[in-house]
Amino acid sequence: MISEKKILVLIPAHNEEKRVADVIKGVRRFLPAAKILVINDGSKDETVRVSNEAGALVISHPFNLGVGTALQTGYKYAVQNGYKYVIQLDGDGQHPPEFLPAFVSKLNETDADFIIGSRFLNGNESDISILRNAGNMIFGKIVSFLIREKLTDPTSGYRAFKSTTLLFCVQDVYAFDYPDADFLLTLHRSGFRMIEIPIKVLPRTGGKSQHDGLKPVYYTIKMFLSIFITMLRRKRINKTT
Repeated sequence: MISEKKILVLIPAHNEEKRVADVIKGVRRFLPAAKILVINDGSKDETVRVSNEAGALVISHPFNLGVGTALQTGYKYAVQNGYKYVIQLDGDGQHPPEFLPAFVSKLNETDADFIIGSRFLNGNESDISILRNAGNMIFGKIVSFLIREKLTDPTSGYRAFKSTTLLFCVQDVYAFDYPDADFLLTLHRSGFRMIEIPIKVLPRTGGKSQHDGLKPVYYTIKMFLSIFITMLRRKRINKTT
């Protein structure tokens, strides 16, 4: 059985002062012994103060570096401090903490290295926009075809890692603005096994999404290019047991 003291719950946050405290309190309710780390990615509001007051450790970037870099900062902290498992969820309140025990159970049960919380597994529905839903479906089909395994939600940010994957993610090969389809493809080509578990997400209640405005267009173009480049790279096995 996994000890909660070996688990780091990672929460990337950018200007989430109104939501992140509730996320932290929810994590504490379902995983009371786990360490909670908020990566404050250059917030200009009171994210740091409210995160500290809610009982989380906070590491701050001096300015906004993006979700990919924020996550890698958390992975490096986990490796440097001997954590065996990381579960990550967003700081905007869309990822219900009540699914955390399901991630822990799956970490106990499976020999997979990486677990994705899927909004679409087992017929679950999601309230994400039509554009984002279409993008998720397209990239899900592309990745599923390339790895010969079905993945339904490659853009989900609700994930769990074992130490094998963490050691890979702290290397220079990890260079993802949005660690989604291209990241999953890279993991697969490097010898890692991933599975999905069903989750649900809640509607965003405020703040600014990273997918506002024309960002979905930029994201789509960049992801297609990144997948293409990933397939051109020589396959390398980096898995460490």
